[in-house]
Amino acid sequence: MFQEFIEILILSAIQGVSEFLPVSSSAHLILISNIYNLNTSSLLIDISLHLGSLFAIIFYFKKDLFDLRHNQKLLILIIVGSIPLIIFGYILHSTELVYLLRNIKVIAWMTLFFGIILYFADQRKIDQHMSTNLNIKSILFIGLFQILALIPGVSRAGITITAARFLKFNRVDSSKIAFLLSIPALSGASFLGIQEAFKQSIEINYLLGVAVILSFIFSYLTVKYFLLYINKFSLNVFVFYRIIIASILFLIIYF
Repeated sequence: MFQEFIEILILSAIQGVSEFLPVSSSAHLILISNIYNLNTSSLLIDISLHLGSLFAIIFYFKKDLFDLRHNQKLLILIIVGSIPLIIFGYILHSTELVYLLRNIKVIAWMTLFFGIILYFADQRKIDQHMSTNLNIKSILFIGLFQILALIPGVSRAGITITAARFLKFNRVDSSKIAFLLSIPALSGASFLGIQEAFKQSIEINYLLGVAVILSFIFSYLTVKYFLLYINKFSLNVFVFYRIIIASILFLIIYF
């Protein structure tokens, strides 16, 4: 029982922290599960972890989401920006092509490549603001980039922040756009997971609730302190982190 709790704690921390940082949560979850062969890792646990992150982002942005009834433009933009990922995500999952991408070589190269892309995007000067400059054209650009997040190692948060920074949105606004787009993304991932779970013989136990709660806590704290961090600092620390992780993976793969 204690070991199961520790494993859920580890998975929740990885999901909660990496889901909203530009480092790829799916890559971290896949790697940790493979390296340590966690017994508690399962489809239902994965769904619970995503639900925890979903509840956290909804809770954190509850005021913004409540205000969407008076800001239909932003609501429409969030929906439009999410359509490409929903369509391609459904295609990849229904054809099971997504499983072909889940290997360490793909994770290593994507971690390195999109870390470098993030660095160059973060050098852009700021002259766009979410409240005045976010429109259909820019959200579609970001939404199309978000499709790449279906590849482990890319990072959904990372690629959406990268796209927004290329469009010269400031770091905080870029992250808010990424976080708001994460709501449909996490909802879609949870729905597909639940749909798949019902095709299997599922067993409900207390660990699912623990996973939701712990993932919620880690996710909420990550969003809160990440926004405080990037208000003062660049994204370079995440670029360096990705390069280090990729280098370690290359050593494991090729030596």
